[in-house]
Amino acid sequence: MLLDMAVSGFGDRTAFGSVGNGLTYADLLERSSRAGHAFSQAGTERVSFLDVSSPALPVALFGAAYAGQPFVPLNYRLADNDLVALAERTSPASIVAGQDQAPRVASVSGLSLSDRDGFLTATESGEALEPSGWPMDPDDIAVLLYTSGTTGAPKAAVLRHKNLVGYILGSVEFMGAGEHEATLVSVPPYHIAGLAAILSSVYAGRRVVQLPNFDADTWIDLVASEGVTHAMVVPTMLARIVERMTERSISLPSLQALSYGGGRMPLPVIEQALALFPETRFVNAYGLTETSSTISLLGPDDHRSAHASNDAAIRRRLTSVGQPLPTLEVSIRSEEGAEVPAGTPGEVWVRGEQVAGEYLQQGSKLTPDGWFPTNDGGELDGDGYLYVTGRLDDVIVRGGENISPGEIEDVLLAHPGVRDVAVIGIPNDQWGETIGAVVVGSASESDLKAHVAERLRSSRSPDTVLYRDELPYNDTGKLLRRVLRAELTEQ
Repeated sequence: MLLDMAVSGFGDRTAFGSVGNGLTYADLLERSSRAGHAFSQAGTERVSFLDVSSPALPVALFGAAYAGQPFVPLNYRLADNDLVALAERTSPASIVAGQDQAPRVASVSGLSLSDRDGFLTATESGEALEPSGWPMDPDDIAVLLYTSGTTGAPKAAVLRHKNLVGYILGSVEFMGAGEHEATLVSVPPYHIAGLAAILSSVYAGRRVVQLPNFDADTWIDLVASEGVTHAMVVPTMLARIVERMTERSISLPSLQALSYGGGRMPLPVIEQALALFPETRFVNAYGLTETSSTISLLGPDDHRSAHASNDAAIRRRLTSVGQPLPTLEVSIRSEEGAEVPAGTPGEVWVRGEQVAGEYLQQGSKLTPDGWFPTNDGGELDGDGYLYVTGRLDDVIVRGGENISPGEIEDVLLAHPGVRDVAVIGIPNDQWGETIGAVVVGSASESDLKAHVAERLRSSRSPDTVLYRDELPYNDTGKLLRRVLRAELTEQ
């Protein structure tokens, strides 16, 4: 439906690629319809995608929708045995794979395999699905996204058409983009932000420029050469972009809006970015796979006013994820599920049409009245700004006291001698857990302990401080705490 509307409104605009030689919206519909016909004739139940971003991605995504089959992107960065295990769970499926990825799953039975170039060539001509054959059931599964599986086997999050379309209709203006606008997408296809960017851009009419593998210099050069006006990055990407732009002493005047999300943004990084891009509108987007992407936004005006303010309460908003979307309800709940007052920490709960909260073969995790407990810790202040402290699984329990790693990390990041930091619970026979800090920076251990004790209290001060040249992040910007926890436990 979203693509059909786009074609009816601006079918001759370039949808993906460079102006003049990219896919128009009309091209995308025709190719997707042909892909849908091929998928429906293959005798499979799902459409899988194992590749970096390319024009094949939107063709396969919409082709799967036209065929009435769930779209299942797979993480090509997984180890071979983990990737094969997911491919086996996805089978029987039609799968579009990059030439370097196809051999990795060739042994999996039940896969109808097409390499990227062959798939795109096949959709240039041939038989297409008739519009009367397109399913339009909002309760059908649109996308299955596997979680990262940090604490066990990956779960397949279920996103139905009504969830994704509900998110788009509630947050994007149809044909709201000008013909000159272009967005640079550098997050991978198996991340909800990558798929949401496609759907949002198609509905708004904004051309998509795809960066298959992030590199800061390539990102900067693409923004300049393609006249990119909008982009979405994760915090680790923005830190590298800021660093390289400073070193290269260049500006990007075309960039009108820059959104970020996917992980905690260090305050020094966003402050540097605001100074480096004085005319750019910044947006911090917080969301989950299970909520079809964005839950809340810290908008451009809030970024600038907080950055310029001398009021500590207003300046603190730079560390928030803003206010919930108007189409959603957000509540902070205690361990017993009771709503807590403003300023009180608890678990973030969310409710709305875009919220799926469902996993394949595990069913819905929604409460009877439609709320989804996110397992993220957070609080709402008196003005409705949401502060997310991290996964509740990461809470440190020291001597029976619950301690949020994010609270300590924020204080440590305010120290001029700290560039990055992660705070982890270390198993301890006496205390249950003690506080470990892994620091990227030059500040001494004694200085950091005193810095935390002065601003919080001594029970929040790290018991152990280790130093690293960099912290481990995955390619979507999430800190790999389990890696650090294993290192700290072995100390």
